[in-house]
Amino acid sequence: MTEKTLPQLLLNNAENKGNEVAMRQKYLGIWNKITWSSYFVNVKQLALGLVQSLDFKQGDKLAIIGENKPQWLFAELAAQSVGGIAVGVYQESTPSELVYMLNHCDAKVVIAEDQELVDRLLSIEGEIPNITKIIYYKSKGMRKYNHPKLIDIADVQELGKDFDDNNSAEFQKHIVKSKANDTAIIAYTSGTIGEPKGVLLTHQNLISVADYMVEIEPVKKGDDYLSFLPLAWIGEQVMNVTMSICHGITINFPEETSTVEGDLREIGPHVIFAPPRMYENILSKFKLRIQGSTGLKKVVYNLFKPYGEEMAKAKLHNNPVSLGTKVMFTIGDYLIFSAIRDHLGLARVKSAYIGGGSIGREVLEFFHGIGVNLKQTYGSAELSGIAFAHRNGDINLESVGVPLPHTEVKISEQGEILVKSPGLFQGYYKDEATTQQTLNDGWMHMGDAGYIGEDGHLYVIDRMDDVFYSSEGEKISPAYIENKIKLSPYVREAVVIGKDRPNIVAMVNIDLDNVGRWAEKNQFVYTQYSDLVQIPEVVYLIDKELDSIMKTLPKRLQVKEIILLQKELSTADQELTRLRKVRRNFVIEKYQDTIEDLYGSGSKVNGETTTNQVKGLEVT
Repeated sequence: MTEKTLPQLLLNNAENKGNEVAMRQKYLGIWNKITWSSYFVNVKQLALGLVQSLDFKQGDKLAIIGENKPQWLFAELAAQSVGGIAVGVYQESTPSELVYMLNHCDAKVVIAEDQELVDRLLSIEGEIPNITKIIYYKSKGMRKYNHPKLIDIADVQELGKDFDDNNSAEFQKHIVKSKANDTAIIAYTSGTIGEPKGVLLTHQNLISVADYMVEIEPVKKGDDYLSFLPLAWIGEQVMNVTMSICHGITINFPEETSTVEGDLREIGPHVIFAPPRMYENILSKFKLRIQGSTGLKKVVYNLFKPYGEEMAKAKLHNNPVSLGTKVMFTIGDYLIFSAIRDHLGLARVKSAYIGGGSIGREVLEFFHGIGVNLKQTYGSAELSGIAFAHRNGDINLESVGVPLPHTEVKISEQGEILVKSPGLFQGYYKDEATTQQTLNDGWMHMGDAGYIGEDGHLYVIDRMDDVFYSSEGEKISPAYIENKIKLSPYVREAVVIGKDRPNIVAMVNIDLDNVGRWAEKNQFVYTQYSDLVQIPEVVYLIDKELDSIMKTLPKRLQVKEIILLQKELSTADQELTRLRKVRRNFVIEKYQDTIEDLYGSGSKVNGETTTNQVKGLEVT
């Protein structure tokens, strides 16, 4: 497959299994099927329309902005079919972010979903001079728009259809021209450090990763996948676009972002790929629900929970398990665990993958305890998303797994993880200097500290720049402590600080939904986030939660003081990436005065004190 391009594989699918379902789109509560033939025809008509009406040609860039919909895939494959390059843009991007990305990638055409995004693009029209056309695919509210750069996707496809009717062999000529090592997409990095960088990935890069993932975890034609994470994210690109075209999994698009939870239960996907935040949210909500459930449900869950944990440990470590434990787990699965999986939409999941960050072992243990095969992966946009993954029967809760086939890893003298893989990118777009810094003799410098265990697994400690040392000279990972803090269902985000400092402190965001429900149940009045963190009982609640968590950590890792931020960290304020990863350096710099005040107030805390002190100090 790696000798072909994605459009060439799409053509094969249309010819060999044209009437089979490629994807479903939920609309007005009904799951509408789209066959491989229909998929291909939409791509062909759009591609020819781009060429005929917009003079789109080889090497041109097509930016795509919108929610996960079939039109996104049609647009991406259409651009690639005629030698163009697709560029995914997060739909929540601010006008300034749009200006940066569209200009940086030299986009010629933008395909935007709806009126809101069109308005955002028109508001910056003078700052994006390279954009010749803005194509929209939701016509609601667009009737009275009269702008020379605007055009409905249906009109572009109609032009392509008319041309195809008279030149039926033309599209095939375009597809045959493209090569596997042509650039397929520009995937932008999350921007946790500095501005996002444009990662150049070929068809071969993307297809190789999909092939190797299937080699270690086979999927069947028709296995369902729910697409709800941004298609601008490399992880979603691999699972949604590439895995579907290469291996026939069926993509399901939810009706709206707000319906994802219900749509997940309806579809019951066989495969899930999501960042840690999603799994952490599921666990937080579950903890609160089980706490507030009826006495019988709580008793049944607590009765069978130890057997779920025993079965999970045995499965994870290939250890034998007693007949009694097997019997009790089977009963527990029938009475409670299967119902939990079904409620969460995970009843049919064969593999649930974590991508885009680390996760606490307690989260992994919970999902395996209820019978969900949750596995860690590790990679980056520069490695086409995934380079390491847990294998069935070889899941180590502390590691990120072992390399995919044909992937190599080594550790530099400085302790940095270096990776060589068929998914390795071509370079950063318009940034040769950074490319040379990142790539050395075909090895990708990941920027993460880690080590390779005797079991062959890769263990990631943290970002090289974030790791610091205890007074005893032991490495300390802020991410490890942050994951522990986020085990509390009342904590949404945590930022741990301790590098070049006398002790460890943390800035914490409470979970507005969960703390809000707790406050309402206890009849505390509030109107917004900042009100909640000023309620003394809420501060005491968080204090109790984190005190309990700190007692599970060795003293060198215990947080001495914690501040409850008066505002939520947000993507709009550039404190989080679009996948809700903390932009650590930016946040620490932004809240420098607060951190200094925190250390000032905490300078007298005894280094042996294990009780963290939560302070609801205001942050502007």
